Amino acid sequence: MHIPDGFIDGTTSAFGGGVAVGTVAGCLRRTRDLLDDRQVPLVGLTSAFVFAAQMLNFPVAAGTSGHLLGGVLAAVLVGPWAGALAVSVVLVVQALLFADGGLSALGLNVVNMALVGALGGYAVFAAIRALLPKTKASVVAAAGVAAALAPTMAAIVFTAEYALGGNGAASVATVAKAMIGVHLLIGVGEGAITAMTISAVMATRPDLVHGAAHIATRAPSRDDTAGVPA
Repeated sequence: MHIPDGFIDGTTSAFGGGVAVGTVAGCLRRTRDLLDDRQVPLVGLTSAFVFAAQMLNFPVAAGTSGHLLGGVLAAVLVGPWAGALAVSVVLVVQALLFADGGLSALGLNVVNMALVGALGGYAVFAAIRALLPKTKASVVAAAGVAAALAPTMAAIVFTAEYALGGNGAASVATVAKAMIGVHLLIGVGEGAITAMTISAVMATRPDLVHGAAHIATRAPSRDDTAGVPA
């Protein structure tokens, strides 16, 4: 999913960069207004987790592999605005320190993986969650389905970017078939990893999961366990 330098022309890359900068700035403002001191460290931990998880590849098909994008996972944990920022930070570090994705295409990569992944993915999550009962299992299920769809959403946006300014190395139809087909399979792994991670956090600290805020949950206190036999 990381776009290298030279794959998309300068005009399209510059436009993507402008969209990324403007939207990330908006996310910063929203995050500043919404997050409290307790949640700020969680955003950093989420960025670190997504960064580490993206380093782990899993086989997909025909010798190809995929890795977690993490947009829905981050958004469900800390909210869509902070989630988009968390993934954006990961992408910037990867581009600057590991040459994972070109610098000229950094804006497009932020659009595809951070903005489409976190903001678009969270919109799908919220829509699915609204149709389900207000339970922890529903949060996990909605997160898993949204995460499974997010890579394909990002692949579709990438295909549109290639259609606008691709280098012509392959036809748009070929790129669309390859990207969407592979990312449908990657979505299976993405959905499973996201669901398992959200389930683990919900089992221990549901109060820290932004996507579960509509459920009356809180962390167990010492008073809750007082008098309970071991």
